[in-house]
Amino acid sequence: MRGLTHRAVDAAAGLPAGTTSAYFRTRSALLTALVRRLVELDQAELRATAEQAPALRTPEDLVGGLAALVAARTGGEGRRRSLARYACVLESVRDPELRDILVPRENPGRDAVRTFLAARGVADPEARTLTLLACVDGLVLDRVVAGEEAVGGGTEQIEGLVAAALRP
Repeated sequence: MRGLTHRAVDAAAGLPAGTTSAYFRTRSALLTALVRRLVELDQAELRATAEQAPALRTPEDLVGGLAALVAARTGGEGRRRSLARYACVLESVRDPELRDILVPRENPGRDAVRTFLAARGVADPEARTLTLLACVDGLVLDRVVAGEEAVGGGTEQIEGLVAAALRP
């Protein structure tokens, strides 16, 4: 987070010095814009993934979808974005505006998981969905911090998480 400065953003974007500060006058404004953009990119990615994925019919389908998400968030550009997201989450501890922006959003992927769990008669599918996705997010964080890409998307761990979510 120390590296997030107007000057650094100008340099990374190949813009003349002072351009970023003309749009985002304070560091707080710059950080808020960054967080909004990260959330926008994440939501677009989740919508696109859900639109392209087949309907979840079996636990194996759910495991495969979640493993693909973990792999996307721990490798390449997804890893860089995950690192930025987690740094912003830590900043949000002291900034209520950032925290409000980072609140988990409804999206087709989340809806698909909730619908899948509800169809299997899981008690409180909303809570189970949130718990399952929080655990998957924790797996992503663990892999990103360790500097590891998710080989196989963490399938074995995700199988355990899905089995736990499906328990009566």
